Order: sequence, then structure tokens, then C-alpha cells
Amino acid sequence: MKLINFFVFLFFSTASAQSTFSIAGKVLSEGQPLAYANIYIENTTKGISTDANGEFIIENLEPGTYSLAASFTGFVVQKKNIVIKNKDINVKFNLNENDAFDEVIITGTLKAVSRLESPVPVEVYTPTFLKKNPTPNIFEALQNVNGVRPQLNCNVCNTGDIHINGLEGPYTLVLIDGMPIVSGLSTVYGLSGIPNSLIEQIEIVKGPASSLYGSEAVGGLINIITKLPENAPRFFADAFVTGWGELNLDAGFKAKVGEKATVLVGTNYFKFDEIIDNNNDNFTDLTLQDRISIFQKWDFKRSNNRKFSLAGRYFYEDRWGGELQWNKGYRGGDEVYGESIYTSRFEILGNYQLPIAENVNFQFSYSDHDQNSVYGNTLYLAQQRIGFGQFIWDKKINNHDLLFGTALRYNYYNDNTTATTSADEVTIPSLFVQDEIAFNKKQSLLLGMRYDYDSRHGNIFTPRLAYRFKPTDNDIIRLNAGTGFRVVNLFTEEHAALTGAREVVIDETLNPEESYNVTLSYLKKLYLKNGMYFTFDTSAWYTHFTNAIIPDYDTNPNLIIYDNLEGYSTSKGLSFNIDAVLGSGIKASVGATYQDVSQTEDHITTEQILTESFSGVWSFSYKNYATNLTLDYTGNLYGPMRLPLLGDLDPRQEYSPTWSIQNIQITHDGFDNIEIYAGVKNLLNWTPNKGNPFIIARADDPFDENVQFDGNGDVIATADNPYALTFDPSYVYGPNQGVILFFGVRYNLN
Repeated sequence: MKLINFFVFLFFSTASAQSTFSIAGKVLSEGQPLAYANIYIENTTKGISTDANGEFIIENLEPGTYSLAASFTGFVVQKKNIVIKNKDINVKFNLNENDAFDEVIITGTLKAVSRLESPVPVEVYTPTFLKKNPTPNIFEALQNVNGVRPQLNCNVCNTGDIHINGLEGPYTLVLIDGMPIVSGLSTVYGLSGIPNSLIEQIEIVKGPASSLYGSEAVGGLINIITKLPENAPRFFADAFVTGWGELNLDAGFKAKVGEKATVLVGTNYFKFDEIIDNNNDNFTDLTLQDRISIFQKWDFKRSNNRKFSLAGRYFYEDRWGGELQWNKGYRGGDEVYGESIYTSRFEILGNYQLPIAENVNFQFSYSDHDQNSVYGNTLYLAQQRIGFGQFIWDKKINNHDLLFGTALRYNYYNDNTTATTSADEVTIPSLFVQDEIAFNKKQSLLLGMRYDYDSRHGNIFTPRLAYRFKPTDNDIIRLNAGTGFRVVNLFTEEHAALTGAREVVIDETLNPEESYNVTLSYLKKLYLKNGMYFTFDTSAWYTHFTNAIIPDYDTNPNLIIYDNLEGYSTSKGLSFNIDAVLGSGIKASVGATYQDVSQTEDHITTEQILTESFSGVWSFSYKNYATNLTLDYTGNLYGPMRLPLLGDLDPRQEYSPTWSIQNIQITHDGFDNIEIYAGVKNLLNWTPNKGNPFIIARADDPFDENVQFDGNGDVIATADNPYALTFDPSYVYGPNQGVILFFGVRYNLN
């Protein structure tokens, strides 16, 4: 009996020792071990990476049912349900490639196509990209895109635009869901107030796209594509605060309305009301802002899966910057200098597929923009209304993928400046056709032509050519060529014409600008046996402009002279990108751009002002699945750029130094539906006042009350004004914000 009791005791002791178990296994891809793949148990903190042989083991697991996932960037995530009862488990995963470049894009050819098959190179950025460095608007988020730079245009009001390949903001067309509703008066505000949580992806085309999109798409275009209501979470919220006192909130929800409609509602609110003057010039370092944007998008189910969507957005902003003692009682006066801008704007856009056998869509948009602003004692009141509609017929015949379109654009603009004696009202009809010819799997050719009639400028033709050669599945060569044109709206695009003491001179009637561009690009994908994955993307471009309209700050330091260039200007350069998945949860992206943007007149070539000769961007991410922590390190680097000085005596630097903005962030996503993130922006605490005696010229005399002029209108150097300067806040090339701490929370209910 004692012997029996001994064996019973031994059995239970052994069973007790085996109360925890392990899951071991291997991860393969096409029969080869996949090193550094991530293995994790969902809804727990348990996870590990495979070793060099693709093997893994997760220990100390209680009996139960688990969802085990294997993931690796560039591959489809695979999940398996595992039941542990009384023994260790062994599993095997076989991951299939998920080509990141096979995303569906619409921007390059006005139709949904595979990114790999598109003859037009299109860069795609997802919400994951935006989360690496959270910002209150898309304008700031684009600072980490290679060859794209957000440019501040005024030290006081902090408005800005987007430069692509060194070209000024008005050369870039901004679309929302493919509709050209951000232009003209809204150029400097169009990338603010779009809730980041509503963005499906951002598509960027570098180079002219006027053959499809008309005027303004000369240097490139940015298409912000919002989520379809059915793809959005049921409720979402994303809020963060910064050490400077900035508050940003995105929130929204989706809901079914009846059996055939789904609605998506989103709101963005941004507030900053702290008066900060770290550079001690008695002017605000950062413009105070109070902004709200409300977005709504409807999607309707129709027979035969035909499309019908309708969206609208309302935007209101109150911003001001200036002398620290300014308040709204001084608005428009000449006692205390301030720049105050009230902006009210609404937009409607939609897409309706006609109920006919052919694939014909009617796309439409309307925007109404009202601006009430003062720049010191200069009042600027402006209204702009843009109506747009187009029919697009998508037709395939054998190896020809045809696109026919007709468009009508109505533009109304009026302001209180002397340059606008009466409202500018014009209706521009357009026709365009495009044929993409697929010769075989390796080669395709796209030919396009657009015709516009502008009553002010007559007939305008813009042809286009794009050739794609794919010698292997991992190599793509693209050659693009085309022309562009742009009708200039001077005061809606050049806020330097309103701020400061410079006088604006328009020498002649301004003719439309014309451009001719050629771009060659090469993309290479590389998969290594250890599971590492690389993408190399390089391009070279050359753009030639005639009738270029470039503000002349150099001829007279007290004037801004606008006229058509009696010569030509060029933009040429090279860019290179590397995207890499290095294993063990590490991803990296590095890009660099070299560019030469200049103008030639009377055989004299001048470097374009506020244009860097080289730039770089990078991002590094590391995900530790065991702790649910992600580390993101992002940054950019800009080379010297020529700056607008006020004469030979101006003591400020003629060229900016090489400067960099770097950021770091930690995100924890271990809670159900909740992410917590925190970090530091501008780690180097860089600001443009370093190395300069001042940034804003004559900040102590913003109305030039103590400036003396000679008979020719030139400033005289005096004891009070030894550098012969006038008030000028246009010497700006980077943000005045130094190091910034931030903390935020995201919530998604799917």
C-alpha cells in the first residue's frame, strides 16, 4: 500500500512540474527559412523573433486556446489557432509575399490601377507613415517625404506651401479624393484641417500632370484619399498635447443609415493660444491658432455595384501673430503690429457612376472660400468660389486601355486690392483623352492630350507620354514626358505681397507659365534569403519653364517685382530612396535629393531664392512584440538656400546653414483598441535665429515710422537704422519652434 501511495505521489508531482508548456516551430517562405520574422500570441505580451534558421520557441504557456500569428513586412500575416492541453506544441508557418508595391492607386492615370503596372511613378503614403511623427495637419506631415518640403512663407502669420523638387507651392496641385478643390486662395490652408484619422492614403506625383488635371499641376500633385465609410472604424479618436501648449483632436464615427447608405463623420480641432517669444524680438515665435474642421462622407449601395459617394467639409480658422502686446482691439490699426486671418471655407465633392452599360463616371466639386485678414494696417478681403465637374469614360478595347473625359471649371475671385479692379470670373471647358497600350507583360505606353479653352489666354494644349519597361518582376523602368501650364493668381499665392513694407510692382500683364518636363525613374526590389527586403527607387528629372513668373527681391530691396521672365528657368535633379525591412522588427527608409533650380535672363543665371540644393529624409522603426512597444526615429536634412536680404548692409546670413529637424517617438499598443504614444520633436532644438543677429528686420519699428528715404525712395542708413532696413518678416526658411515634448492617445473601435 505504501508503494502504491509513493507512485501516486510521484505521478502528481510530475504532472505538477509539467503545468506549463511551450510552442516551438519554424517560419518558411518558398521553402527557405525566414529569419527575424515576428511570432506573437494575440492579446498577450508574449512574442519572439525567429533566429537565423527561421526557428522560434515561446515558453511558459498555461493550457488553453491561443491565436498565434507570424508576420514579416512584405509578407501576408498568417494566424493559427493553437490548443494546449497537456503537451508542448510544434507548428510551421509558410508566409507568402504581399507585394507592397501592388497597391491600388488612382492619381497617375485617373483610374484605379496596380501601382506596379502604372506607367506613371506614384509614391504612396499610408496612415502608418503619418503616425511615425504625429502632426496637427498634412502640411507638416510631408516634411519626411523625399523631395517634398513644407515652406513657411511668413515669420508672423506662419502660412506656408509645399515645394516639390524645388518648385514653389503654387506649382503643386492638391486634390481631395481626386477633386481639384484646393487651389488659389486656399493654397496655403488646403492641407490643414483634414483629420489624419480619415486618410486612407496620400498619393504624390512629381512632375507635370496638366494633361489630366489642367492648370496648377505643373510641378506635381498631392492627392489625399479619404477612407470609404465601410473601411473606417465604428468610432475613432486621436488626441495629443505638446509642451508648447498645442492641443490637437481627431474624432469621428461611422454609421449605417437605412439599408443602402453608410456615413463617415470626422472632426479635427486644433488650439494654440500661448504667446511665446524665445528669440526675444517682441514677436510671437508661433502663430496662435483656433481651428475646427468637420468632414462627412456618404457611400451609397447601388445595383450592379455602381459607385455613388458624396462628401463635404467645413473649415474655420482664427489665427494671429505679431507683437506680443497685440489684441483684437488693434486689428487693422497702426499702433501695434499684428497679422490676423479669419478663414471660412466649405467644400462639396462627389462621384456618381452613370446607370448605363459603359463605365462612365460624373465627378463634381464645389468650394467657397472667404478670407478676412489684416497685415498690420493693410486690409485684405478676398472671396473665391470654384465649381468643377467632369465626365470620365473608361473603355478597354483589346490591348488599349482608353480614357475619355470632358470637364468644366468655374472660377470666381474677388478682393479689395488695387490689382483687382473687378471680380475675376472665368469658365474653362476642357477635353482630354488617354490611351494606355499594353504591348506585352513587360512593356506599355501611355499617350495623352488635353485641350483647354481660357477666354483670357485662348487655346491651350498639353500632351503627355509615359513608357513602362519591366524586364523582370523585380525591376521597373519608367520614362515620363509632358507639358504643363499655369495661370497665376498673384495675391492668392504670394503672401509676401501683403506682409511687410515692400511695395508690389507688376511690370506687365502676366501671361500663363508653360513648362516642359522629362523624368526617368528606376525601381528595384531585392529579397534576401535571410528574409530581409529592400526597395531601391531612383529618378532624374529636367523641367524647362517659359514665361516664368518669379518674384524679384533683388533689383530693389524695397520692392517685389512681378513680370514674365525674359528668358527661362529650369529645375533639374536626382533623387534616391531605399526602403528596407531588416528583420527583428526593424524597418528603415532613407532618401536623398539633389536639385538645381535657377533662372536665366540676359545670359545671367541666378539661383532661385529659398531653394535648397540638397535634402535628405529618414525613418527607423523598431517593434518589440514582447513589450508591445514601437520606437520611431524620423528626421530630415536641408542644405543651404539663398535668402531674401534687404540690401548690401543687411547683417543677416545670405545663405541658410545646413539644418536638420529630428524626432523620436515611443508607442505602446498592448491595450485593447488603445495606443499611447509620446516623444520629442526637434531633438536638436534647432531654430533659424541661430547665427543671425535677428530674423525679422526692424521688428522694433514694424510701421517704418523711423525709416528715412532719399529722393529715389531708397532707405538711408541712420544711427537708428544703421543697416538701412525696412520692416520685413519674409526672411524665413524653417520653423521657430525649438524642442517640443508631446503625448497622445489613440482609440479605435472596429
